[in-house]
Amino acid sequence: MIERYQRKVLKDLWSDQHKLECFLQVELANCYAWMKDGLFSKEEFELLKKAKVNPMRVLEIEEETKHDVVAFIKAVSENLGEEKKWLHYGLTSTDVVDSAYALIFKKVNQIILQDIDDFMAVLKEKAFLYKKTPIMGRTHGMHAEITTLGMKFALWYEDFKRLKHKFQLASQEIEVIKLSGAVGTYSTSHPNIQKVAAEYLDLEESIIATQTLQRDRHAFYLSVLGLIGSELEKIATEIRHLSRSELREVSEAFSSKQKGSSAMPHKKNPILSENICGLARVLRGYMHTAFENISLWHERDISHSSTERIIMPDATTLLDFMLVRYTKTIRSLVVYEDKMINNIESSLGLYASQKVMNALVDRGMDRLSVHDYIQKLARKVEEENRHLKDIILEDQYLKTIIDESTLNNLFDYRNAYQYIEHIFNKVFR
Repeated sequence: MIERYQRKVLKDLWSDQHKLECFLQVELANCYAWMKDGLFSKEEFELLKKAKVNPMRVLEIEEETKHDVVAFIKAVSENLGEEKKWLHYGLTSTDVVDSAYALIFKKVNQIILQDIDDFMAVLKEKAFLYKKTPIMGRTHGMHAEITTLGMKFALWYEDFKRLKHKFQLASQEIEVIKLSGAVGTYSTSHPNIQKVAAEYLDLEESIIATQTLQRDRHAFYLSVLGLIGSELEKIATEIRHLSRSELREVSEAFSSKQKGSSAMPHKKNPILSENICGLARVLRGYMHTAFENISLWHERDISHSSTERIIMPDATTLLDFMLVRYTKTIRSLVVYEDKMINNIESSLGLYASQKVMNALVDRGMDRLSVHDYIQKLARKVEEENRHLKDIILEDQYLKTIIDESTLNNLFDYRNAYQYIEHIFNKVFR
């Protein structure tokens, strides 16, 4: 991942140094299990625990071996004595690689989970802050009925509750080790070694595997990352729409020295939201590759390996960046409540057309006939640029059925949040 879209904490977790340190942790967990099984002494294990890994030395050896795990074992063994013979005992390379991935993912997932919690906290704060702030609801991009700005944030919060649950499930499925050997049969080990090593590393162990863990685990995980990115895009798209000059109901914070355009000095563009929309496309691209990795030849091939060196660090790093960036963006969002009211008023009461229709049905009129009648009046509103309530009050037929006081109630903005407490109690219970 390019540094522009990468935080140092994720960069460090996916660094060669940390990856090799995780390789070593897996090797030591395997050694610990064999020591507990009686293969060698505790004293020898204590010597093995002193092992260090030098990434530069690993790269030097890999130039000769053309095999990263063999290079790693050779490099670590150079600083060990006779006890080095127990290093990698009973293992195959992917035992180490996949199990090391599990260790990395466990730390990465903790960070992303905190990112999700931080973002949800901001959504909740905004939901309650604007719980009863009227804003025009739009369907098909057109004025519909009044909702509240808080409802938008509450909806996104509810979305993230589901996404957080999915992320936790996906995390559990990849925070898993396998030490079952070249084709998953434990032919050079035995199941208890994996069990003890898993406990040593505080990870779950696989139930069955080939030489690799099944890649549907990783595809599911990348799918969830893609879903989270798509939800961020959904929110960012709404912010972009509400920021348009014609609406101007919200805007991203804009610093005094910030520039919106090299050509037009007046521009204040929603660049952070646009950035999120673009990055979400990249994130979903990684998901496709992860699905392609599910089908491997027989007990394994390495067609997945090269891609995972790219997509796993990049996808997690990118989502972390997106969540942190958009948490800040939403926290500092500028809201123009007066403009929201102006935009509602610009509809000249058409937002209440259904409530008027229902009120007339309640008074004995046929619904289909009323629908046609109100539709004609709505066209008159547009043609004459007059408020729907005034046109109804002037209608010789309708004014005998419904009075002005009732109409005032039907056009009251507060109707938009008469059940807001009920909705919020369900979302934030």
